Amino acid sequence: MAGAKESPRQKLIGMMYLVLTALLALQVSSAIILKFKFLDDSLMTVNNKTKADNDGVRKSIETTVAKGGNRPNDKKVLDQASEVRAQTTEVINYVEGLRTELIRRAGGMEGETYKDPSAEDAVATYMIGANKGKGKAYELKDRLNKYANAMRVYNPSIPQLAVDAKDDPVAKKDRIQRSKDFAELNFEATPLTAALAVLAQKETEILKYEADILQTLAGKVGADIIKFDKIFGNYSAASNTVAAGTKYSAEMFIAATSSAIAPRMFFEGRPVKVENGRGKVEFVASAGAYDKDGNAKKSWKGQIKMTQNGRDTTFQVSGEYVVAKPVMSIQSASVQALYLNCGNKLDVQVPALGALYDPAFSASGAQVSKGTKKGEVMVLPTARQVTLNVSSGGAAIGNQTFQVRPVPRPDIVCLANGRPVDEKRGLPAPGPRQISVEAIAEESFKNMLPQDARFRVTEFEVTLARGKNIVQEQSFSSKTANITSMAAQARPGDRLIVTVKDLKRANYKDQFEDVPVGSKSFVIALN
Repeated sequence: MAGAKESPRQKLIGMMYLVLTALLALQVSSAIILKFKFLDDSLMTVNNKTKADNDGVRKSIETTVAKGGNRPNDKKVLDQASEVRAQTTEVINYVEGLRTELIRRAGGMEGETYKDPSAEDAVATYMIGANKGKGKAYELKDRLNKYANAMRVYNPSIPQLAVDAKDDPVAKKDRIQRSKDFAELNFEATPLTAALAVLAQKETEILKYEADILQTLAGKVGADIIKFDKIFGNYSAASNTVAAGTKYSAEMFIAATSSAIAPRMFFEGRPVKVENGRGKVEFVASAGAYDKDGNAKKSWKGQIKMTQNGRDTTFQVSGEYVVAKPVMSIQSASVQALYLNCGNKLDVQVPALGALYDPAFSASGAQVSKGTKKGEVMVLPTARQVTLNVSSGGAAIGNQTFQVRPVPRPDIVCLANGRPVDEKRGLPAPGPRQISVEAIAEESFKNMLPQDARFRVTEFEVTLARGKNIVQEQSFSSKTANITSMAAQARPGDRLIVTVKDLKRANYKDQFEDVPVGSKSFVIALN
């Protein structure tokens, strides 16, 4: 029946509406305004045809009831169909009245175009109101939802036609839009052409509800006698993608559907949405046992059930498809090997998935945390080998194994009174008053991971030696040591021995780890 006559073009128009509505949050250009006009015209063309189709369905029910002898139960169905048509016509006329008034308030028409296709102020004043809550959009919301409630008598699954942003599955995720009510969401800062497209889309939904209900009612009076009134050519290709120099293979055949039946279709036992007599099968392809070319052959099964003359008939359907192994693109300052106990930032992208890419990460031999951008992950290796696992939307994508290298040891330098010590030349007695010991990270490591290249000497020892004897010895835990007391005792020929006892490194999480220093000492001769 008419509810099954939604063509691919109609579905395309619906998709265009959703995409262009999202652009209302942006600065709308004149080119976009023209596209809204095109969308509105397309929707209204479809709506006018659907009105005629729905009226034809009601008349078909009337004819079928008459041929069946006007049985009481059948007449009751006809009365219901007439009531549905009447309620639909009433709300459609109301919406079209809003369209007419909006055009008038925006200055009317000049030939086939609007005098002011933008007219945002006229739209806001009329639909939202100078005082919020007084505009026509609030009355529209009530009328649309009242209609939806009335239609639930025939189809309990019908959703509300007009909702606030907090109840809209898309708008509620936007922090700017989610606080808006129905009127603001659809008509605030909205040009005339976009407002008309919104109203046209609401008419489309109303007529779709009506078409589905009339189809169901028609089935109750025998109007579902199968008559294949839609015959078309079709084809099935072995693959829609072929490489140059290889064969393309396909089969052509004649297919037919009937607008008088309402088949139920299932995929893997679960019902699927049926439009225009066709059930849409969609699922996320999972990873499989890939061959040497990175392909995995899989199949799916479905069922089509229909009722004819009181009997159910089931057709089994199966399809084969090939899952291509997604190619992961991993970018990093050092992607071939990671550094142990360091925050190695990776950018993992799967270009083939496009906007559907919704990554999640796990790893063996490392801790992982998602970054602020899609595909960004921080890997903190805890073992000498790390395997990073990548999935998207719950489906495994693949994994990558990395070798883990130790952090390069820093250079340790000794400074006397702020200047580097020359151990070969020594210093004049009585020597320096201050000794400092610093750890300097290896340059390439510091450039790649500056937050993980923070070394600090936390303990060192200074000894004043004379011959084989120790004159004085002190330990220090700060970066700089004051050794004035040693200098007061120093003589020419003595030695200052600076020995590093403890060295630590802080990573990007400000976690500290010990760095082995062995027996690192500096011997400064006092001349």
